[in-house]
Amino acid sequence: MENGHFQLPPDIQEIVDLAKRIVRNELIPLEAEFLPHPAHAFGIKETTNLKRVFGPDVVNHLVDISRDTGLWYLMVPEKYGGSGLSMLAQIAILEQFNYTAVPFPFANVANILYQCEGDQVDRFLKPVIEGNMTTCFAQTEPNAGSDPGGMMQTRAVKDGKDWVLNGTKMWISGAAESDMIMVQAVTDAEKRQRGGITMFLVKRDNPGMLVEEPGIKTWLGPHASQYIVHFEDCRVPQSDVLGEVGNGFRLGQRWLTIHDRLLRGPYALGKMQRALDMSIEWSKNRVTFGKPLSERQAIQWHLVDMYIDLEALRSLTYQMAARADAGEDIRTEAGMVKLTSMVWGARTLDKAIQIHGAMGESLELPLTLFYRYLRHGQIGGGANEIQRMQIARKLLRG
Repeated sequence: MENGHFQLPPDIQEIVDLAKRIVRNELIPLEAEFLPHPAHAFGIKETTNLKRVFGPDVVNHLVDISRDTGLWYLMVPEKYGGSGLSMLAQIAILEQFNYTAVPFPFANVANILYQCEGDQVDRFLKPVIEGNMTTCFAQTEPNAGSDPGGMMQTRAVKDGKDWVLNGTKMWISGAAESDMIMVQAVTDAEKRQRGGITMFLVKRDNPGMLVEEPGIKTWLGPHASQYIVHFEDCRVPQSDVLGEVGNGFRLGQRWLTIHDRLLRGPYALGKMQRALDMSIEWSKNRVTFGKPLSERQAIQWHLVDMYIDLEALRSLTYQMAARADAGEDIRTEAGMVKLTSMVWGARTLDKAIQIHGAMGESLELPLTLFYRYLRHGQIGGGANEIQRMQIARKLLRG
């Protein structure tokens, strides 16, 4: 298969084809039950979402497929039992799974957790890999969204062998469903993002941490998935610091670069390809005023615009994945992928909804759900304006 000018090796193409078959044969048939269900939510782990909607028979069946095929370890390094696939290969496979609204269960591990050392590996990393522990990432605060390094107020003070956390995080996806939260806190107010922010692994049952429930309801779905998290004299042992003290902001940026920026590419590509395929099929079969929509220039031009955005984004995403595999620093380039994937993705879904007319707004189709998720991405994980600022800063540095 060629995507842009990238030719995937036969062994990777085989996995991509496998993922495609699973999506068509196992996941899309479940959409009729999944889409209108009030329990699924944005931003929580795949297996958790499945359990909210389907019974154990369906969930266990999909988990068995994932484990039997090895796809469960899709993004896990060889050191921890994974396949050690390149980022380019991972993105090609993830694009297929994002073709449907029904999530496929796999070990969705934050890349910074591979910084776990000593007994942290057995207490945190391995349980997350095996699906026995869920996690989320807490950086954003009520007054520290786009500028977390400069405005972060959550503090951690050393007290004997423990750190004591005080502060509030907001818009934390999946906090109520997580067993452990990766929390950034200021440990040196002078250094802040330059060596003064530390990452803590805080267990969900810590008495000093409170997740406000039922959470913040948004237009992303009927079930809240964004939460406010309070830390009041929350004691965390030194053994639960991730990485070095003061290095937490860098770890957070490493997580954001891959999980919330580069991986937005395949997240959008799958949805855009589905929207285009559905729109082509609909336009051929929907007849108005004596002829199919596909014969009308206005519809044809919508389809052309959707196709151009799709192919351009695929080329950009795959190129940046290949550069990441080559060891390049792609922090700015990952921001380019996030910016374009969310903007182009949302406008592609908007066109698809328009082509489908009233049917496009129906919950029987995944189009409105896809649109909400992609439009949200222009804010969540770093707003469009922040990505533009970072790209401009790199350009002007020369």
